[in-house]
Amino acid sequence: MISAEYCRLMSRYNTWQNASLVTAADGLTETARHQDRGAFFQSIAATLNHLYWADALILQRLKGNERPEESIKHSLTHPSDWNDFKTLRSKHDEEIEDWAARLIDTDLDGVVVWYPGDGSTRVEKPKTLCAVELFNHQTHHRGQVHAMLTAADAEPEPTNLSMLP
Repeated sequence: MISAEYCRLMSRYNTWQNASLVTAADGLTETARHQDRGAFFQSIAATLNHLYWADALILQRLKGNERPEESIKHSLTHPSDWNDFKTLRSKHDEEIEDWAARLIDTDLDGVVVWYPGDGSTRVEKPKTLCAVELFNHQTHHRGQVHAMLTAADAEPEPTNLSMLP
């Protein structure tokens, strides 16, 4: 289905696109980043926080943590400080790239097992599906943020994979 090289490519794309959105959002006021813009998570800041949380959760599952929600708590408001968010997002993007850099194709064989939410239901999915979900989920929500930034007269970079530096 996918390869380690695919994960490396998409992790680089993730880093590039997150940096583009953060740079564009830097030009907005705090109020503008938190303004309800009618998106699923309402604001630019909340959507970026959701994406940060989800990336952490999915990556921990891929690394073998069966109960990541015991230490990773979803929050649309944390981190609340923009500078803290930027630092944490950058570190998390490095973590995703480090994970991908260490992969070999056979690391994507098998299944990922985890216990979501209340921990009572065991979930088991193919590792390749979970890796694709990591990158697909990012792209989905970054598209929402890109649209909100554009509507706020900010200018994120193009999203074309073929333009990856």
